[in-house]
Amino acid sequence: MVGTSTEFDTLLELCQEQHRRIVLAVLASERRSLTVNDLAKTIIKHNHHTPLREISEEELTQIRMELHHVHIPKLADQSVVEYDQERQLVEPTPQFDQLQPSLFAIIDADPVLDSPIAL
Repeated sequence: MVGTSTEFDTLLELCQEQHRRIVLAVLASERRSLTVNDLAKTIIKHNHHTPLREISEEELTQIRMELHHVHIPKLADQSVVEYDQERQLVEPTPQFDQLQPSLFAIIDADPVLDSPIAL
């Protein structure tokens, strides 16, 4: 559970963007490390509601780039995930585990996302 007002504000900021909410939700659901490619495909599935075979390579590349340069670094800066850039692997941290109860409440409140989010 989020322990302080500052931690709660940080969690709200992290969940402000839907792609990050999807990343956090799938990491919580899967409880394991995932590749940037896995996360990009999950975003397409849950945010774009489009089968992967219908997504252009350009659009998939754009989502991967946003994950790599914007969303994952923001999560890593708050110690919610560890990011191995070389292997393109995102792993939840113990800090992530502490945020899960509050995170689930935020994700459940998102009217666009179908719960649970899985690969």
